[in-house]
Amino acid sequence: MVFKALTVGFIATNCYIVGSEATHRGMVIDPGASAKTILTEVNNLNVKVEYIIVTHSHFDHLGAVKTLKAATGARFAAGGAAKTTPRAFSRMAAMMSGGSVNVPEPDLLLKEGDAVDIDDLHFEVLFTPGHSPDEICLYGHGILFSGDTLFNSGIGRTDFPGCSLEQLADSIKNKLYKLPDNTLVYPGHGPATTIGDEKRGNPFVR
Repeated sequence: MVFKALTVGFIATNCYIVGSEATHRGMVIDPGASAKTILTEVNNLNVKVEYIIVTHSHFDHLGAVKTLKAATGARFAAGGAAKTTPRAFSRMAAMMSGGSVNVPEPDLLLKEGDAVDIDDLHFEVLFTPGHSPDEICLYGHGILFSGDTLFNSGIGRTDFPGCSLEQLADSIKNKLYKLPDNTLVYPGHGPATTIGDEKRGNPFVR
């Protein structure tokens, strides 16, 4: 698997470039800022970006979507709660950024049980609301891209509109903690961890 982690923007968001080793087609996850830097790495890795995926609608995870989409022609995919539409997602994203980010409407809304397949890459979509009502995680190949649901020894904030600590804890306990302990967790902020380490030591959700 082609893999590169970048930290972008003033909130230090983790952006991930993932591709097939065989075909070099892949995706960019959570391009929060610094579109030029991300595109430079995409070119260095020789990855043809098929999807741009954001784990949720907060500005620090999608600030570079518009530029990346224009440069690569990739499809833009985001989490879709039960009543979410592409237009509703873009409105929510603009609201969460105070209008400072111009977000295109998603080409695709991902829900629980969907899959992102790119050649030999296969990632399952897990719907994990709590930090944001539209939050998703991606799981495959022994890796979890957890967005702001689960951090290394932490969890996402729940003091924003549409947040719920109870819902977040339920998402973590009943979806993420059900994954194998050796699952590598790549979060939206901070260092990587494993599911086993978080089950044993995360002080917020045990």
